[in-house]
Amino acid sequence: MSETPVTLLTRFRQTRAALEAAARPLSAEDLCVQSMPDASPAKWHLAHTSWFYETFVLNDPALANYKPFHPDFNYLFNSYYDAVGDRHPRAKRGLLTRPSAEDIDHYRAHVDTAMAEQLLKIRDADFARLKPIVELGINHEQQHLELLFTDIKHAFSQNPIRPIYREGRRGWSSTDDKSADRDATPLDWNAFDPNVYRIGNAGDRFAFDNEGPQHRVFLEPFAIASRLVTCDQYLAFMAEGGYERPELWLSDGWAAKRHYNWQAPLYWEKHIGGWHVFTLDGMRPLEIREPVCHVSYYEADAYARWAGERLPTEAEWEVACGDRPVAGNLLERDLLHPAPGASADGLDQMFGDVWEWTQSPYVPYAGYRPLAGAIGEYNGKFMCNQMVLRGGSCVTPTSHIRSTYRNFFPPEARWQFTGLRLARTV
Repeated sequence: MSETPVTLLTRFRQTRAALEAAARPLSAEDLCVQSMPDASPAKWHLAHTSWFYETFVLNDPALANYKPFHPDFNYLFNSYYDAVGDRHPRAKRGLLTRPSAEDIDHYRAHVDTAMAEQLLKIRDADFARLKPIVELGINHEQQHLELLFTDIKHAFSQNPIRPIYREGRRGWSSTDDKSADRDATPLDWNAFDPNVYRIGNAGDRFAFDNEGPQHRVFLEPFAIASRLVTCDQYLAFMAEGGYERPELWLSDGWAAKRHYNWQAPLYWEKHIGGWHVFTLDGMRPLEIREPVCHVSYYEADAYARWAGERLPTEAEWEVACGDRPVAGNLLERDLLHPAPGASADGLDQMFGDVWEWTQSPYVPYAGYRPLAGAIGEYNGKFMCNQMVLRGGSCVTPTSHIRSTYRNFFPPEARWQFTGLRLARTV
């Protein structure tokens, strides 16, 4: 069934409600904190996602009766759209104690009301033109839903009292796991023949512009691991001096390791009795069967080299994933933390748990053209100095991820739920 204004409005409201629900456990002080330049305050995420609809939908000439909520908000909550105008510096978003959280709530309500009014009375031709932008806005807000979790986790980790994001929930628990005394799922290898494969989006469902066009790639024979690398495996890398052996590291990676003094993944702490890890449910002992998480591309690459393997290319990852259904430890499971794999058959954990680093730089596919206008700044302008990740994480909404999805971060980034899966050339 084709999309109608009513069904689009329903999805719009569901996504708006999900972001607001994620922010609900936070205090007014929590909403305003910014722990580093790469992160944003939760209050800013709530405002910026409203700014997106106001700027790219409600300000459309066909909707001439719309009155912007506040003249300063275009400057305060623009992220990186140079074509739209100047903006508040990203690293200083945490200084925006005003407008208040209550003001942002009013802003969201104002935009929600206007979107409902406009979508339900819009002409067919205008709906057909604006629908893709609303769809982009929905997916954009899902990205900020994921960012809200990762950003507040980083902020809480900087607090010496180790705040808990939510009370009464401790993620997955080994005491509830009937297989708690077993080792991690055995690692196997899935081999693929040399061939010309098609990758990239070619369907009529939503995808970001950087996922296309679909194109052909030739792959030499390769094999990909049946599951993610676990904390136990990563501990072995650390025990064998992985953080002290420059021959395992890329030059830039070794420089980053020394600059930031990396000795373990982000959020790992050595306590009496062993390693502990900070989670959104608080500090707890490290569970060795979980996928290792919060490692940079440099760390993932060094681990792969130590293991005698390599990271997969993004084309290999997508070919291996194939058309398997989207299922796994994603946001709806409500763990907010990676969990051990459940199956030794085929490929496990392709979706959810952690974003998987690939060895592929984030560059345009052959034939890629960014969208026209300011919207074209969404993805294309970042195709430099970034690495591609695949598969989603434990805070990615199920409806947001797919096999063609190309996430990207700088190689030193660690605050996202990032991990790795090994590959090898056959």
